[in-house]
Amino acid sequence: MEMDSFWHLIEGSWRHTADPDERLEWLAAQLSQLPPGEMVDFQVWLDRLHRWADSWQMWGAAYQICNGLCSDDSFWYFQAWLVGLGRDAFERVIVDPDALADLPQVRRLAGRPVDSWSDDEWPEWESLDYVAGPAYAQVTGEEDGFDEALEARGHDTALSPEPTGERWDFDDADEVARRFPRLARLFPRSDRPRVSGLGAETLGQGPDEGFFFTQLAGGR
Repeated sequence: MEMDSFWHLIEGSWRHTADPDERLEWLAAQLSQLPPGEMVDFQVWLDRLHRWADSWQMWGAAYQICNGLCSDDSFWYFQAWLVGLGRDAFERVIVDPDALADLPQVRRLAGRPVDSWSDDEWPEWESLDYVAGPAYAQVTGEEDGFDEALEARGHDTALSPEPTGERWDFDDADEVARRFPRLARLFPRSDRPRVSGLGAETLGQGPDEGFFFTQLAGGR
């Protein structure tokens, strides 16, 4: 599977339906019609795109949009959501994360408290990372065959690896405004939940899981 074919599947799922769960069902059905090797290719491409999006700069943009509710796991799911937006949007925002402010999927969240966002609106798509493996197992009957096929290629699926680029303090309002002028205007910091202790030892790492789920339980 070439990259064009990967994007054809991702964008085909969007043309089929905007519902994330139904998109996954469509993708699983399409993947199950491919040779097993191409299902592995799909995962390899997805992981490669994760790495392209996995930067401190992009994490800061996600953190701004999500009002600080963006742990390391959530950022990983945010990256999958970026892939789900399609090739054109993905390639634009990895070059300039502030271009997220141009996307209708982001703009519709602006000016609204995060606890009003529906599950389908939240900018994350965790399940995309787990669509190819079950399709492979269903077709081949090999429960562990997918991981073994990835290993045979020397491919390591690393979840939430260290982002690329320079760490910085996502709660530094001046720095946010400098890096993301459009996002800063769309998602101002007033009444934002802050994370205590984002000092030198944790700059740019986002809130820890305890903070994230405490905030989530109180809203979403």
